Amino acid sequence: MAKRVRETILDSPTARSKLKAQPKPYFRAIDRGLHLGYRKGKTGGTWVARRYLGDERYAVEALGRADDRQEANGTTVLTFQQAQNRARSRIKEMEEAERVAALGPTISVRGAISAYIEAREAKGLKDDIALKRYTRCRLTKHVLSQGDLADKALQALTVDDLHTWRAHAATVLTDGTVRRVTNDFRAALNAAIRRHGAQLPATISTTIRNGLAVPEASAPVAREAQILPDADVRRIVAAAAEVDASGGWDGDLHRLVLVLAATGLRFSQVIRMTVADVQVEQNRLMVPVSRKGTGRRPTSHIGVRVAPDVIAALRPAVAGRRGPERLLLRPRWDMARLGEWRKIDRVPWMEASEMRRPWTTILEKAGLPGDLVPYALRHSSIVRGLRANLPVRLVAALHDTSTAMIEAHYSAYIVTALDELAALAAVSLVTPAPAQLRSVG
Repeated sequence: MAKRVRETILDSPTARSKLKAQPKPYFRAIDRGLHLGYRKGKTGGTWVARRYLGDERYAVEALGRADDRQEANGTTVLTFQQAQNRARSRIKEMEEAERVAALGPTISVRGAISAYIEAREAKGLKDDIALKRYTRCRLTKHVLSQGDLADKALQALTVDDLHTWRAHAATVLTDGTVRRVTNDFRAALNAAIRRHGAQLPATISTTIRNGLAVPEASAPVAREAQILPDADVRRIVAAAAEVDASGGWDGDLHRLVLVLAATGLRFSQVIRMTVADVQVEQNRLMVPVSRKGTGRRPTSHIGVRVAPDVIAALRPAVAGRRGPERLLLRPRWDMARLGEWRKIDRVPWMEASEMRRPWTTILEKAGLPGDLVPYALRHSSIVRGLRANLPVRLVAALHDTSTAMIEAHYSAYIVTALDELAALAAVSLVTPAPAQLRSVG
């Protein structure tokens, strides 16, 4: 804590009232190269700070009114001691700003995000076209479009700035989209800190962490209506085959829905499967792990055992193709003339939105509610594992998630499964057990 400087002619309103009004402040040195000044006017005085710049040059800055006629409030009206603290604080801020300016151009939120996107897209992950597009699109649409925030200097960013942005995003986006954009935004800002830490205040990491913290809320629960019995899952797969055949998908749509239903894994994961990921002899699909999170994953794929009919349905997608090629493809159509489309080639699936229209037709064909989403296949697969009394840890591993997430989202089904297991250990303690007959001979 800085030493408090005493000055009898400036310490109190009574002492200052005896001073003559003059344009030039009454200065008192409070630190090396730093003076606190009191400028006496006809209706009261003001505090100023003077900093020595060298070569007989000084920088003078107003701090606030003196408590000559008003009670000090610590902000606009200051005591002598408060003025000292304000002067020291402002000098630190000015020196920090000068230090940062000497290191290079000011880094804005826009610059941090642009650099993050460029670095992400320069990694050379050729198969992650969709992932790149999602990140660029989300940050451009929901952060860079906010001009006041995007053009703000990173070192001037405050917790309130980030809270305001998040509150606005929550009014126009779904909870899931807010989380995804927030994660991208946080990653971009943290990347800028790693690159330009010397130019940023020491508190910037705390500002970002607090400003973009996820609000506390009750754990979401899997919607009951989105958990399907096996019969409905089969109806969806069968309907997908019908829509595929009538729509000229050449089996691609059916295979995508089949793999989603058989593995219970995410769209973003199954579309990255390659031909080599189908292990025919073992009736197993090797699905790439999710890229969620920042830590290094212990494995690159998750092995999921599937029924032989699933492997049989995938054989046409494997036959005659090289191992590194994408397993799941889709037709690409081109408009030959108005109202007439023709297939020109087959390309990898990239975005979940590409299956939105055929998915609606599949639900209609299957006679199921139109509000079902493809993620229902994942919900149903997880609950199927729990009802089969598989350990929660195994269910989590097979679906590339954590036991904590399983317990938070599917706790009701865990309780049911455990109750069924516990029932097997129940014995009758009131009614005598029937006597065992022994042969006499």
